Amino acid sequence: MSKNISRRTFLKLFGAGSAATALTVAGCKNKQTEAAVQEYKQQVEPPLDKMTYRVNPTSKDKVSLLGYGMMRLPGKADNPDEYDQEMVNKQVDYAIEHGVNYYDTSPVYCQGKSERCTGIALSRHKRSDYYVATKLSNFHPDAQTREGSIGMYRNSMKQLQVDYIDYYLLHSVGGSMEEFNNRYINNGIMDFLLKEREDGRIRNLGFSFHGYKEVFDEVLAMHDKYHWDFVQIELNYLDWNFANEINDRNVDASYLYAELQKLGIPSVIMEPLLGGRLANLPQYLVNELKQHAPDRSVASWAFRYAGTPEGVLTVLSGMTYMEHLKDNLLSYCPLKPLTADEQKYLDDDIARKIVGLENIPCNDCKYCMPCPYGIDIPAIFVHYNKCKNEGTLPTDSGDENYRRLRRQYLIGLDRAVPPMRQASHCIQCGQCEPHCPQSIRIPRELKRIDEFVERLKQGEDLQAALGKMRDERKD
Repeated sequence: MSKNISRRTFLKLFGAGSAATALTVAGCKNKQTEAAVQEYKQQVEPPLDKMTYRVNPTSKDKVSLLGYGMMRLPGKADNPDEYDQEMVNKQVDYAIEHGVNYYDTSPVYCQGKSERCTGIALSRHKRSDYYVATKLSNFHPDAQTREGSIGMYRNSMKQLQVDYIDYYLLHSVGGSMEEFNNRYINNGIMDFLLKEREDGRIRNLGFSFHGYKEVFDEVLAMHDKYHWDFVQIELNYLDWNFANEINDRNVDASYLYAELQKLGIPSVIMEPLLGGRLANLPQYLVNELKQHAPDRSVASWAFRYAGTPEGVLTVLSGMTYMEHLKDNLLSYCPLKPLTADEQKYLDDDIARKIVGLENIPCNDCKYCMPCPYGIDIPAIFVHYNKCKNEGTLPTDSGDENYRRLRRQYLIGLDRAVPPMRQASHCIQCGQCEPHCPQSIRIPRELKRIDEFVERLKQGEDLQAALGKMRDERKD
């Protein structure tokens, strides 16, 4: 097998790998997932005409608190290269019927197909029924020229079938000011976008942030010049106080939100569930949350947390399945804000316990893909975290369950990730790392997991290896 795979081959393999990861794998059979499925089956229909709305202080837009993130669209079961447009249409229709009017996409989402799918679904409705948000995702040097960036912007309008964009973002600001200047300033694109806003083809102009505090501060300070209409940040009960502790390249959401509030800039929230991590907690944490609110889903705690701050304009969720959409609608139709005690409970108890798990902070966003050497990076991280959360990670050769857990982990890994796409094939090229919104040191983590798996195959005691992984991650 050639290590350099084509995009079509990648999509075919990746689709199959994703399906395998989604299934219950040997060694990590997720009873919590089975319970969640039953919970979804029993959920009641969300009410109509009960959506909570927030008003954008600059444009006076009345925006639904739940925003639809068009990043994780449903795929066709028989062809992972294609997205299920019929299902996308059905879910968008249901969302609009229940008051969702904010739809967020990007030229790079869903292997470049999200804008087109979004445009087809939304164009079937009155333009006044929805606000569409998309991004200048000019990450590649070829797209950072003036012509390349303007071409991307105009193609977004074409794909979305609109003649104006309600919310336009500079995509994923935060790596460095040099990168920011190359993407938006030196090529004259900011001047172009300001003129587009003045002419009404962009109604609100902002940026999404992932990265370093000093970059956020410097870009935010440009508010006097550019008048940011909104800013998109990652906010959830884990990132509120622990984002920087988990990864020193990230910034606590409490700081980001407070700085925006000082300037009266509304916050658009991404990753309220951290790519599903806050909906798939270890069972003992699920039990704790259920004791506090038996009738609420685990995910609803995170959505209520993200929606409670008054400066939040909308909370984005990538809702692949109708069940996800319905559950999130139940959280916001209408919103029942967290009490001070509930917020303290999530901040001081649940979040601290999650941090103690020391997982790899992967949100399965797939920004790192495709790997030029065919490695399925997200699936490797998801499998490791899943087994760690469930307490099925084999760590002690003296444990009576060690042989069983060791076998289950290795069989589960092979089912979730084809052997030719596992961490052992990483050559540490580092092409993936700059694309990770969570600033994970991906090659280093892959190397550690490869060493962990190799020790498992050799039947070695893994306590020392896991200790080394923890110590190095703190460096």
